[in-house]
Amino acid sequence: MRSISITFCAVAVAAATLMPASVALANSDSDHGQDSRSRAMLFIAPASAAPGDEVDMEIEGCKGKEARGSSDAFVSEARFSPGEDKTLFGQARIRSDAEAGDYDVQAVCKDDKHTKVSAVLTVVHRSRPMPVAPVRAGGGGTAVLADQAAQQEGPGTVHAVVGLALAAVAAVAVAFRSVRRRRPAID
Repeated sequence: MRSISITFCAVAVAAATLMPASVALANSDSDHGQDSRSRAMLFIAPASAAPGDEVDMEIEGCKGKEARGSSDAFVSEARFSPGEDKTLFGQARIRSDAEAGDYDVQAVCKDDKHTKVSAVLTVVHRSRPMPVAPVRAGGGGTAVLADQAAQQEGPGTVHAVVGLALAAVAAVAVAFRSVRRRRPAID
């Protein structure tokens, strides 16, 4: 009689242990009708940018033909347009007054489920100034060099001495040449 109760308890424990596992496995396979390949993902390049920079964004797996994205770091809402292979592309500019740190970027696909995707953008501050539209120098990337040149105070003592030495050499060369031309030819 004792072996029957032990067997019954062992069967009950095994059933209680295996029942939640089989139910969990059945639920993970169905995943409420969503295929793991249909999940959308948001990519940002570059992942870290400075205020005033533009970032490129790409959504893969969005079933719609357009999407909108937003972040506290952006100047305005980003709009995505279709590309190849069911990929959506968009651009956004970082606010010039954005503080350094991580910002959430969220996009919503304009499909039947309004699929939401998100990513993280890191705003960094550069140590040297970079041109921001509109460029003051008019030379694109040379604005940094022009800014540095404007901060210099002009020629120093070394430049003045070198200039005077070159002027003296030129004056001596002109004097010798003119003396040489004035001599009469000796026959």
